[in-house]
Amino acid sequence: MLKKMDLDFKTIQIDAAEDYPYELPVGEVPEYLALKKSLAHKKLKKDQLLITADTIVVYKGTILEKPKNKTQAVKMLRKLSDSKHEVITGVCLRTKSDILTFSDLSQVYFRKLKQKEIKYYIDTYKPFDKAGAYGIQEWIGLVGIKKIKGSFYNIMGLPTEKLMRYIEECK
Repeated sequence: MLKKMDLDFKTIQIDAAEDYPYELPVGEVPEYLALKKSLAHKKLKKDQLLITADTIVVYKGTILEKPKNKTQAVKMLRKLSDSKHEVITGVCLRTKSDILTFSDLSQVYFRKLKQKEIKYYIDTYKPFDKAGAYGIQEWIGLVGIKKIKGSFYNIMGLPTEKLMRYIEECK
């Protein structure tokens, strides 16, 4: 997405556990995790801007983590079927001297998914690295999502329009 935004960047590997205090309000978790990832990277030069992000899927006030196996993925997609859920992405922008965090929320409405569709999606796309067990940009998004409110790119994992505004403010 950053490439499509015509931004000059390079990616780096940051190792940070994606755990958080369970008493933290659900809506604050993505920013907490984005900041945690940012602070795990120590080697920031004066002219660099570090961008980190984390996305969660929230169904009826509960965070749907990344599924550990096929059984968990099926359960998650059954919950999301024929219902609405929220996707919240937290972003952290950090320079050597400043830190800014923000988040964006989108609502996603799935149509009623058939069991064979859920099975096909999981078997074919193996969404075990995705919060809520799905990627909107994949087959399930094309055939199963009937409506979204908010940023499509936020659901993919980066609220690009908001991010661009904040990057411009950092200049």
